[in-house]
Amino acid sequence: MNAPHAIVIGSGIAGLAVATRLSVQGYRVTVYEANDYPGGKLSAFSDAGYHFDAGPSLFTQPENVEDLFKIAGEPIDAYFSYEPVDIACNYFFENGKRVKAYTDKSEFARELNEQLGETTSAVPEYLDRAEKLYNSTGTVFLNHSLHRKSTWLHPRIIKALKTVRLPYLTGTLDQYNRSRFRSPEAVQLFNRYATYNGSNPFKAPGMLSLIPHLEQNTGTFYPRGGMISITNALYKLALKKGVTFHFGTKVERIIHHEASVKGVVVNGENQNADIVVSNADIYFTYKHLLKHEPKARRLLKQERSSSALIFYWGINRSFSELGLHNILFSKNYKEEFDHLFNRKTLYNDPTIYINITSKNEPAHAPAGSENWFVMVNAPANYGQSWDEIARNARTYVIEKINRILNTEIEQAIAVEHLLDPVLIEERTGSFMGSLYGTSSNSKLAAFLRPANDTSYIRGLYFCGGTVHPGGGIPLCLKSAQIAADLISIDHQNKKH
Repeated sequence: MNAPHAIVIGSGIAGLAVATRLSVQGYRVTVYEANDYPGGKLSAFSDAGYHFDAGPSLFTQPENVEDLFKIAGEPIDAYFSYEPVDIACNYFFENGKRVKAYTDKSEFARELNEQLGETTSAVPEYLDRAEKLYNSTGTVFLNHSLHRKSTWLHPRIIKALKTVRLPYLTGTLDQYNRSRFRSPEAVQLFNRYATYNGSNPFKAPGMLSLIPHLEQNTGTFYPRGGMISITNALYKLALKKGVTFHFGTKVERIIHHEASVKGVVVNGENQNADIVVSNADIYFTYKHLLKHEPKARRLLKQERSSSALIFYWGINRSFSELGLHNILFSKNYKEEFDHLFNRKTLYNDPTIYINITSKNEPAHAPAGSENWFVMVNAPANYGQSWDEIARNARTYVIEKINRILNTEIEQAIAVEHLLDPVLIEERTGSFMGSLYGTSSNSKLAAFLRPANDTSYIRGLYFCGGTVHPGGGIPLCLKSAQIAADLISIDHQNKKH
């Protein structure tokens, strides 16, 4: 008897993961990818001896990767390795204050006490609350579909809901953080976590205070070889499990008949399948692959997440005060987010994130040099003049780096590349260049995020950053797990 056929559209990190999971379940899996490489946003490039990870740069919850190798029955050490990072991030403020976010809770507490005047109990209490919130509520909402009755009828959901306190729901992340810390710098530091899913801390709910748990409590890690090593490992694993890949091959349409999926159209030809999983942007999937305009329009009612401007700089000198992850904060965070989400432009004093993997792997840059991934939050693409915005951003970024680090950084830039929201959409299919699909700038955002399946078409499923539970590497891998679990459940129900 032939194995059932599953087609996966897109080989982003979630597409790679769901392909392996389905292969393990006994499906014959085919992946179609429009680009000529796997990984989606999680890609890389090199220039003049400088290696750059092109997309996500933070690695947390390695157990999501480890789980894939466990279910595949493959030794992860043969594919992938990583190491813990002692300092999650170095924070720089315009008033001269600097904070090292140690991943050791007691050291982090001591640092905030010495540098910002916070009580020694403030950080442990905050992170303990974040851990309890994640373990009681986050694990339920992030690991299960919110669109199936079975989720809501399970005793675990009742227990989880009982642990949710009003400040997490009724107040914003900023309001919650101001109730926990006395210094504006500490509030700003913890407000930053709203940007992990492209949101505004002055609008996003206090529930997002669980995010620091993933970075500060469970640990921050560095994958050997850079972030691209995650893509390479998952791609090799999928190949080992028999998954077939077709690169440079764009899916033109999803075929469905009588409310059931039948396959896809590729190069004008029908490719039959028992199930189809779209790892493409959910808006793109409904508008172009399903030709379902009403559903696509409804998706646009939700506010888009932020995007990014990224400068890839080969720096021909080194900076001892910088580490793997670094943040140079804006003086006026609220004004910055007002510009991003309301005025749809860049603030003249943006917060700057600098990732330097050559700090951990010197071979990623020529001797005595560093590879800088310099990112500022940007609005989604609403048709702005991105050439002008990028020019201004470059000026703002250089001025701020010079001011805070007391340097002349422009003279040290030996290599330069730019990524903007237009290119992000072009290269990854992310509608409007939004990095996470929709934002979490409302109390119901988690429940309004598109589901991992649809009653509209049986056998059609979705994974990736634009559907539940959200964007970023950990959540994309969880979306793959949720989609694969739904497929397994539906297959069992069909048999009965």
